[in-house]
Amino acid sequence: MSEKRNIRDHKRRLLAAKYELRRKLYKAFCKDPDLPSDMRDKHRYKLSKLPRKSSFVRVRNRCIFTGRPRGVVEFFRISRIVFRGLASRGPLMGIKKSSW
Repeated sequence: MSEKRNIRDHKRRLLAAKYELRRKLYKAFCKDPDLPSDMRDKHRYKLSKLPRKSSFVRVRNRCIFTGRPRGVVEFFRISRIVFRGLASRGPLMGIKKSSW
């Protein structure tokens, strides 16, 4: 199941990257008060016609091992649970579980 989630998330990231420039351009035109209102409306319409899943807001950081969406250490892209297990076993370079 986690593979399916990660594949779906990867596709979403690719789609967001594909439409990123176009989306930013349309948003900039929509927010520009110097442009005439009909031109802003035209760009707002074009923005609404872009695929919904092409927005970076819909991209979710997931664990690459388990597919868990919450508690993800962003630098390693693994969940806190997997991170703790790997840190205590030692495969993460430069990380060790503290004990006192």
